[in-house]
Amino acid sequence: MNDTPGWASPGSAPSDGQDSGKPDAAEPADDGRQSGPSKWSKEQPPPAQWSPPSDPGPGRTPPPPPPPPGQGGGWGWGNQPPGGPGGPAGPGPGGGYPGWGAWQGPPPAAKPGVIPLRPLGVGEILDGAVSTMRAHWRTVLGISLTVAVLTEIVVVLLQGLVLSESADTDALDDPSATVGELTRAMGDAMLNSGVVLVITLLGTIVATALLTMVTSRAVLGKSVTTAEAWRDSRPQLAKLFGLTLLIPVIAIAIVAVGILPGVLIALSGPSDAGASLAALGGLAAGVAAIWVVVRLSLASPALMLEKQGVKKSLTRSAKLVRGSWWRVFGIQLLATVIANVVASIIVIPFTFIAGALSGEGVSGFLNGTGELGWTFLIVSGVGSVIGSTLTFPITAGVTVLLYIDQRIRREALDLELTRAAGTPGQGTTPPGTPGS
Repeated sequence: MNDTPGWASPGSAPSDGQDSGKPDAAEPADDGRQSGPSKWSKEQPPPAQWSPPSDPGPGRTPPPPPPPPGQGGGWGWGNQPPGGPGGPAGPGPGGGYPGWGAWQGPPPAAKPGVIPLRPLGVGEILDGAVSTMRAHWRTVLGISLTVAVLTEIVVVLLQGLVLSESADTDALDDPSATVGELTRAMGDAMLNSGVVLVITLLGTIVATALLTMVTSRAVLGKSVTTAEAWRDSRPQLAKLFGLTLLIPVIAIAIVAVGILPGVLIALSGPSDAGASLAALGGLAAGVAAIWVVVRLSLASPALMLEKQGVKKSLTRSAKLVRGSWWRVFGIQLLATVIANVVASIIVIPFTFIAGALSGEGVSGFLNGTGELGWTFLIVSGVGSVIGSTLTFPITAGVTVLLYIDQRIRREALDLELTRAAGTPGQGTTPPGTPGS
């Protein structure tokens, strides 16, 4: 019985020098008809170590060279070997013989516009806001500049013609002023600030509404004119105004509830204990108010893009932010810091120039003794217009892209956006890639 393998490489011999008792199949038998010496060399290479011949011979095609690393070396996502997974290896795409085990990674996500349609990272959200401003600069800067100019004109006219004449805040700098004078002065100052804040808020609401439409189209790679953005956003402006006022009112109410017990104790008993309790209650209520404001921070794009009411938009925002509060808070805080830094770089030099050109110069402006004349208001207003023109697109764009990112993560919005963009055949990457 022969227990050796059924096939052996040419030149192989039984192991350990054992003789099987049979003539070697690779060596011709000595039957007396061979007159010359043996043509086999006494020293043979080890088994299975033959190198391929340099010349394949006539009628034969040399095997293809192995593909370079990372190019066709393995079957990627959706690129299976002949016969399906686990089937026999065969020529791959292009006629090559791919190697097994080389992971090619998932297919790239579709990117019809300013962002890839997959979960986004922090840098991609910020870059998307800037890319929107860069790709659609005529519409974006046109909207921001128009709103900023109109808002600042109203503010300058009110401050120059009405507020500066009716307000009397000299008592705030007078150590001998009575309580009644201080109360009236503080009331006038708060009235001035409140009027300016409301006008600025109105301008911000209009800019946010229009830029929301521009950014949502930019995600799909589509442009939109100012007239189209106005037509799409106009029906929701009244609701957006109410929503924008409601969120600060909710925050103020939370802080007031936290302070109220301490105030009541201070009025009815020991003032020190009441003041301490009011401070602690205000601190805790402030933290709660920040938490609520962040939970509701995506209500604006939900209202504009989903055409929802105020209450439904607040509910949608709370649902989208649930479980991602710190991430939403961090991204919005970063965007706010960037916008304020950009605005300060522009506004502060204009403010100093306005103070230098006013009546008492820079020293009077720094000491607070200078008057806010027309020169100061106009020059500082120019700086405010430039700063608002650059910061409106950043804050609005980040909020919209953050809303889209949360919907991609929770509701697979990327599939719907891919279909809407008209880019079929693109897959989505697993949620654990750059945006997680």
